[in-house]
Amino acid sequence: MQETPQEYTQRMLGQSGGKDPLKVQAATAAKLGRLVQRASAAKLRKRPAPGKWSAGEILAHLADCEIVTGWRMRQILGAPGTTLQPFDQDGWAAAGHYEKRDARKSLEQFRAAREGNLALLKTLTPEQWKHHGMHAERGVETIEHIVRMMAGHDLNHLGQVERIVAAKKS
Repeated sequence: MQETPQEYTQRMLGQSGGKDPLKVQAATAAKLGRLVQRASAAKLRKRPAPGKWSAGEILAHLADCEIVTGWRMRQILGAPGTTLQPFDQDGWAAAGHYEKRDARKSLEQFRAAREGNLALLKTLTPEQWKHHGMHAERGVETIEHIVRMMAGHDLNHLGQVERIVAAKKS
C-alpha cells in the first residue's frame, strides 16, 4: 500500500527527531562519502531486495532531489505562493537510468547541489524562511518546512545506504 502525501510528510518530519535540519543537511554528503568509500562498485549497484533501490540508485535519487529542492526554494523566493509540482520518483529513476549511474559521480552531483542550496539558505532573512509555495499534493510548504522535510529525507536515505553497505554478501 502506497502512503499518502500527508503520511509521507509525517514520516519525513519524524525522521529528524528535533535535530537541527541545517546541520543534518550540512553533514549528509560527508556521511554518504564515508559509506560509499568503503563499498565496491558492485556493492553499490546491488539491490537489497526486488523492487528496492540499490545504494547507487539512492544516490542518484538524492542528486535529483537536491536539484528539485533548489528549484522549488528559488521559485518560492522569487514568487511566493507559487505552485510546486510533484514528481514521480520511480518515473525519474527509470527515465534517468539510475541503475546505470556511477554512484560516486551521483554523490558528487548531490554534494555540489547541496552546497549551493545551503549557501542560499544562509543568506535568507527571517521573513524569507516563512515564504511558501503550494505543493500540488501536500499543500502549503514554507522554506522552513522544506528544509525540515529534506533533513528527514536525508536521514531516511542515509539509513538505507548504511544498511545496504553493511549487509553481508548473499
